[in-house]
Amino acid sequence: MTNSAPTPKTPVQPSAPSAAIPPRAGAGLKPAHVDAILNDDYRIGFLEVHAENYMGDGGAPHRALTAIRGEFPISVHGVGLSIGSENGLDATHVDRLKLVVERYEPGLVSEHLAWSTHDNSYYNDLLPVPYDQATLDRVCAHIDVVQTALKRRILLENPSTYVQFEQSTMSEADFIREITQRTGCGLLLDINNVFVSATNQKYKPLTYLSEFPLDKVEEIHLAGHAEDTDDEGDPLLIDAHDRPVDDAVWKLFDIVIGQIGPIPTLVEWDNDVPEWPILRREAMLADDILRRRADTYMLGSRHAAIG
Repeated sequence: MTNSAPTPKTPVQPSAPSAAIPPRAGAGLKPAHVDAILNDDYRIGFLEVHAENYMGDGGAPHRALTAIRGEFPISVHGVGLSIGSENGLDATHVDRLKLVVERYEPGLVSEHLAWSTHDNSYYNDLLPVPYDQATLDRVCAHIDVVQTALKRRILLENPSTYVQFEQSTMSEADFIREITQRTGCGLLLDINNVFVSATNQKYKPLTYLSEFPLDKVEEIHLAGHAEDTDDEGDPLLIDAHDRPVDDAVWKLFDIVIGQIGPIPTLVEWDNDVPEWPILRREAMLADDILRRRADTYMLGSRHAAIG
């Protein structure tokens, strides 16, 4: 991540649809699906892209995304800022993210509560952080830098975890709540991550959600997970993004939407990606729940306890 930041070309024209993301289901944009999406009678609510895939200057990825942005709102989801890194943010990466955001005018911009860099090494994974004061101060400082550079709020996504740090001095929900209070950022609630973490660490997902600052949630992610076992034979879930959303995650999603009301909801499918009709079906299932709950959610109770 040492190359100079690219200069954007061919900005989206003013005739593009509103940047605002509707309270509907969206899907992660895959190059193989672009033509099918553009030609589909079903108009999905929005498409999400990983920022790092569009940090080059031009070429086929930008031509495809420009066509999509001309028809649909988009969200930009980062995977490489390394918000939790002890070594600080990569200024060039922040500049490149800023160019992507300026070029495509996304309705939402999000990143992970994780780290993925150390010294000059980049790890192809999103690694968890301990929940202590030093990490809290560092994460808040990094979010402030990003939001100042982008001149907008970002959303922070809760992680999927497999172990707990001994040095943690606060719960994940309290840690995330404190971040929102100090930085003003919003939250992206990944419900599959909640279920994966709860299963792996043997607590109830509804207990976690009852403590989570739902009033700060502006987007939801859904995804599939793989089932495995640990060395002791206990269930171990992997945040695989390679299959349909699990029934248990759909149930949690229904409960959350019943609490907070419809908000933009993305179906993630990043590995073993199927044909567009299969991913569209998952989005339509999410749309069905969002539509059904539109008139029944608990008005004004986004922060109320779930139980």
